[in-house]
Amino acid sequence: MALSKLNLKCFNINASTKESVCAQVFKRNFFNYVPSKKQIVNGPTIRMNMFQAINNALDIALKSDDTAMVFGEDVAFGGVFRCTMDLQKKYGKSRIFNTPLCEQGIVGFGIGVANMGSTAIAEIQFADYIFPAFDQLVNEAAKCRYRSGNQFNCGKLTVRAPCGAVGHGALYHSQSPEGYFAHTPGLKVVVPRGPIHAKGLLLSCIREPDPCIVLEPKVLYRAAVDEVPEGDYSIPIGKAEVVVEGDAVTLIGWGTQVHVLTEVAQLAKTKFNVNCEVIDLVSILPWDRDTVCKSVKKTKRVLISHEAPLTAGFGAELASTIQEECFLHLEAPISRVTGFDTPFPHIFEPFYLPDKWRCLQAIRNLLDY
Repeated sequence: MALSKLNLKCFNINASTKESVCAQVFKRNFFNYVPSKKQIVNGPTIRMNMFQAINNALDIALKSDDTAMVFGEDVAFGGVFRCTMDLQKKYGKSRIFNTPLCEQGIVGFGIGVANMGSTAIAEIQFADYIFPAFDQLVNEAAKCRYRSGNQFNCGKLTVRAPCGAVGHGALYHSQSPEGYFAHTPGLKVVVPRGPIHAKGLLLSCIREPDPCIVLEPKVLYRAAVDEVPEGDYSIPIGKAEVVVEGDAVTLIGWGTQVHVLTEVAQLAKTKFNVNCEVIDLVSILPWDRDTVCKSVKKTKRVLISHEAPLTAGFGAELASTIQEECFLHLEAPISRVTGFDTPFPHIFEPFYLPDKWRCLQAIRNLLDY
């Protein structure tokens, strides 16, 4: 469907404009940001984009905890996405410092810092490069408490990593690796959908007694703007949020995809006259089975959507649980609209992503079943 729409647009181009097919591809926006409507806490707010909200959370953590330190590649000057901007000026070189370009070393150092009782906040510059640290996270951080009989733990470790599509990142700057870590008991994994959640979830993870991974959709750093509470607050790990209430189809996503699904719900209302329920999973590990299953039992149809490839994506775990818990309530097979089982493409990114048109067609199929 997306290809058909692009073809029509390209064939209707006036020759005098000299616009290429490639130019038309890159004009496509795969989501429209929807500000959060839920009031997290009472009190004054300040307008922030997502990288500013993350910076604010780090500032609060560093101010309230003298043992906290932030480290990673280029964090001293603010990082490539500016999330740590001015923190070294405020807290000094002993607490905000650069590391060598070695993800295994960054996380390994963080595990040691946390084991010694300090709060370690590590930044991996892109989630695509977290894989050299996979052994440290999966075999060391996640198992430290268990293998030592609770004599040691690295619960004070938090790892931040920008993830997901950004419009031009191609295969090494666009991946969504949440599914790999969701298979690891001992870790907690969250994905914020905007500034309010980014700040609240990051503060929750920093104070959580287990090692946490915060996967931050990089396209939201500047595109997402909210009225963010000024003070210190937290958002629970493991609790999903019903963003839009409905009764026809349950739409489940996380991160940027929540905004795609919110727009899809509006399209479904306009085109099919149905009310879809949109759920932001918020937390990948642990995830909120109760909220998901309650919704599915109400709507009796479900669509799961994520940017990561289809095979063994986290949507498969959701589908399996829904099948086990809600089987007698379902009126159509569970639908998954995801990235494809290929490396993440460059110029073909618009066709790889689970955009609103692919999701809308899936809703049509669910309703027609």
